[in-house]
This record gives sequence, structure tokens and C-alpha cells, in this order.
Amino acid sequence: MTSERVGKHFGPALLLAGLVFFFCSWSTMAQTIRDLPPPPPAPTPKPTPTPAPPKDEDFEVIRVSSNLVMVPVSVVDANGEPVRGLQVNDFHLVEEGRDQQITEIGNPDEVPLDIAVLFDISSSVSQKGFFSFQQRAAASFLKQVLKPVDRAAVFTITDQPTLVSPLASAETAAAKILTIPAATSPVPTAFYDTVMAAAKYLVEKSAERHRRVIVVISDGDDNFSSIVKDLTLAEYRASQKGGVTSAAAYQNLLERRRRAVLEVQKAVQQSDAAFYSINPGGSSVRLNQISMRAQNAMESIAQSTGGSAYVPDGEQDLERVFSEVAAERRNFVASQLRLPHVPNCAYARARVITRNK
Repeated sequence: MTSERVGKHFGPALLLAGLVFFFCSWSTMAQTIRDLPPPPPAPTPKPTPTPAPPKDEDFEVIRVSSNLVMVPVSVVDANGEPVRGLQVNDFHLVEEGRDQQITEIGNPDEVPLDIAVLFDISSSVSQKGFFSFQQRAAASFLKQVLKPVDRAAVFTITDQPTLVSPLASAETAAAKILTIPAATSPVPTAFYDTVMAAAKYLVEKSAERHRRVIVVISDGDDNFSSIVKDLTLAEYRASQKGGVTSAAAYQNLLERRRRAVLEVQKAVQQSDAAFYSINPGGSSVRLNQISMRAQNAMESIAQSTGGSAYVPDGEQDLERVFSEVAAERRNFVASQLRLPHVPNCAYARARVITRNK
């Protein structure tokens, strides 16, 4: 009975001992896990190195310096009709006495045209008696010469340059020309300033490879451009004080006008535009020294830029002049050549000769 009792008590004691051993073991295991150091961070993959660029000596570098120059050419036959289908071999170009090779001939039908029309509304022109006819002729000219890809801008010449219509289609520009009012009282004329403003406008707004043309309907007289006005006033004040004689002041004014024309000529050349002038004064231009001086200045600008200067005699002749300008512009050929010996911003004389045409 005693042994039975002992056996009954031994079972629970053994179970208790096992539980105590289990908890002690778990406590020891938990303590051991807490005492372990943290696991090391995962390794960061190394970036793939960028291959070094090849050294210069691995390649043969060839450097060539040359200037691409565009030379405008218009070819007509004995009847004044344009000659089409010309190729590079049909031309011979001489620049400053040197034969040059033409690298490309442009197709006038494929190169867009941007025109700036300058309309003189000062009293010196608008009182000639056919101002409205000039407007209609100019509007007809734009519709005749411009294709859908071409554009025209319109400036008025008064006491300052005024852009009355930015580059737009022929219809838009022609409609704007017809709305320009004639002067009813004497108006100062800033001819030089307006031409220079038009040249600058084409540089800024016309694409580089577009053909550019400035067409001026004016007698060319100028009494209000900045280079003329400021110096004229200064010379007048000096003459009033006895500092400059009237003869000396006049000679100085002539020299200033000559320099103004050269500045205008340079601005038009830098814009790669051809300059055309149409003087509505008619044959009376040659009877006046001032009028002839102004006409000669326009002829100088035209000759230096590949354009022409016209003095139509009456309404019918004005229509003929516009037709000639339109035909010449439609047949405009942009020949391109490279001149390795001409520095940038330098001008050279070139002569284009057609072979067997």
C-alpha cells in the first residue's frame, strides 16, 4: 500500500520535472538567440563599368573649313522669257578672278519665297496722282508671283518703319496693301530705317533656306531716318552758332547720306535678300538733283544684292515692271558653292556665266 501510494505520486512528479526541464531549455534557447549578433547586410552588386571611349589616335580625324555661299542667278532668253531646266554644268562662276565649283543648283519651284513689300505713303509719293493704282498693281504682283508655300510681309514708309502685315499668304498681304491710306498732308520719310527694319525682319522670321526679296515702291528720298535726322539737326544747330558754314554742312550731309546707303546695302546683303526698287516718279526723276541722288542710291543697293531698280513711266509701264519682277523671281536659281579662302562676314565679287544658253 505504501508502494502503491509512492507510484501514484511519482507520475505527477516526473511530469512536473519534464515541464520544468522544457521551460528551462526554452529559456536558455531564447537567451541564446537574443545574444546572437545581427545577420550581416545583403551584398550590394557592383555596377558594370562603362567602357572607356576610344582614344583619338584610334581614328583618323579630318577637319575641313569652308564657307557655303548662295549666289542668286536668274537666266532669261533674248525675249526676256525664263530659261528652265538648267544644270550645274550650264554655269561657270568666277569669284575675284578665281574659277569656283558650284556644288548645287536649286529648283526655283521647290524653294519657298518670302517677300517684304515696302510701301511709301509719304507726300513725296502719294501725291503723284496714281497711288491707288500702285496699290492694285502691287496686290496683283503678289498674287501673280507667290505660290501657296510663299509668304509676304507689308511695311509702310513714313516717319518710322511700320509693319502693317506680318509674313502671310498672298491673299492676306494683297488685301492689306489695298487698305493702306494715302497721306493727305506732308509726312516725313524714314526710307533707310524702313529698309533696314525689313532686312532685319526677314532674318528673324524667314527660314534660312528660303529665298528672300525686298520690293520697295518709293522715290527713295529720305529726310527722317535716324542717321540723317540726328546729324542734320546737329549740323543745323552748329551752323546757327557759326561753327560750320552752310557749304560745309551740306557736304557733311552728303557724306552722311552716302554712309547711310552703305549701311542699308550691308544690312540687305546680310539678310541674303535681293533688293528691288520701283520709283513711281517717272521721267521727272531725272529732272531733279535730289530725286536723282535718291534713285542712284536705290540702284546701288539693287546692284549689290542681285536685284534691279526700275523707273516706270505711267500706269501701263508700272504693270510691265511688276510683271518683269515676277518673272525674274519665279526663275530665281539658288546656286551654291563653297569658298574655302573667304572668311566669314566678308564680301567678294562673283560673276556667273551660262554656257551655250
